[in-house]
Amino acid sequence: MHPEVISSIDPPPNPDGLFPFTCTRPVLDIRIGILTLREKWNLLFPEGKPPGLPDDLLPNLALAGQIRREGAATGLPSLPIAGALRLTRPWHLFQHNDQALRDDFALLTDGRQSAPIPDTVQTINPTSIFIEEGARIHHSMLNAGTGPIYIGRNTEIMEGCLIRGPFALCEGAVVKMGAKIYGATTIGPCSTAGGEIKNSILFGYSNKGHDGYLGDSVIGEWCNLGAGTSNSNLKNSAGDVMVWDASTSQFIGAGLKCGLLMGDYSRAAINTSFNTGTIVGVCCNVFGEGLTPKYIPHFSWGQKGDTKYVFEKALQDIANWKKLKNQSLTDAEIRTLEHIFGK
Repeated sequence: MHPEVISSIDPPPNPDGLFPFTCTRPVLDIRIGILTLREKWNLLFPEGKPPGLPDDLLPNLALAGQIRREGAATGLPSLPIAGALRLTRPWHLFQHNDQALRDDFALLTDGRQSAPIPDTVQTINPTSIFIEEGARIHHSMLNAGTGPIYIGRNTEIMEGCLIRGPFALCEGAVVKMGAKIYGATTIGPCSTAGGEIKNSILFGYSNKGHDGYLGDSVIGEWCNLGAGTSNSNLKNSAGDVMVWDASTSQFIGAGLKCGLLMGDYSRAAINTSFNTGTIVGVCCNVFGEGLTPKYIPHFSWGQKGDTKYVFEKALQDIANWKKLKNQSLTDAEIRTLEHIFGK
C-alpha cells in the first residue's frame, strides 16, 4: 500500500490512520524529512498552512508554488492539488522520508552557506552536505552521492561513523561511535543513534544508542531501545507485511517492508526482538522472550498486553527519562496520558 495521491481536498484527515503517533500530537506535529508538517507550512507560507487543506498533506516547494498559482485563480478550499501526497498510514512516514528529506534540504539550505566540512571527514558529493553552526564531526564518512545530508545545530557525529544520504541529524542529536546509517533516515532533535539504522525516523528525544538493527521504522518521542534490540522489517516469505490498523481495527497490508512503529514514551529492554510490522502503543515497557506480538496496546507492562503499567509509576518513569535530557513532564502531557490510559 502506498501513500494516497489526491486530486481534491476530500476526504478529511483521519488521525486514527496515523496511530499511534496522533494519540499524543496533532497530525501537523508529525516529523517526516527534517521538519514537522507544521514547520514546513510555516516556512512555505507566512500564515502557515492555507485553510481548507488537509493536515496530512505532505508540503514542499513545488506544492506551495502550485497552491499560490492555482489558489489565486480558484481560491481555497476548492483548490485542486493533483499529485500531492497524503500521509494516511503510519508506514507512509518511512516510505516517503526519502522525498521529504530531499524537499526539506532544498527548503532549508537555499541561498545559505554550509559550515566547513572538517578535514578529517571523508565525503562523497560534498556539495550536497550542509552543516549548521555548532555541529561537531570528525573521522567519519559522509556519502551524499545517494542523497543530501543535513547536520543540524549543536549535533555530534562521533568518530568512525558511516552515513549514507539522504540523512538528517536534527538539532542537539548525537550519532555514537561506529554507527552505520543508511538513507533515508531522520534522527530527530536531541535523539541518540547508534548501531545499524536504515530508512527510519526518530521523532525526537529518543534513544537507539546501541548495537542492533532498526529498519523501515518510526519511533516516537521519549522512547528508548535497549542494547541489542532489533526489528524485523521483511517476512521470511518476502510477502506483504500485515500491520494493525487502528482506524479499521484489523490487520492490513503495508507493503513488502515494515519494521517497528512505536508510540511516544515507550521503551524496550535489552535484546528485544520486534516482529515484522509491529505496532507499539503509547507508554509501553516492552520486555520478554522471543519475537514480540504484532500489536502491543497502550500502557502495556511486558509484551503480551495482559498486564498494564501502573499509571503513577508510568508518570514517574517518564519524568525520570525526561530528566536525563533536562526536561520535565508537563501538565498538558499528564492530561493527555490520563486520557489515553482511561482515567
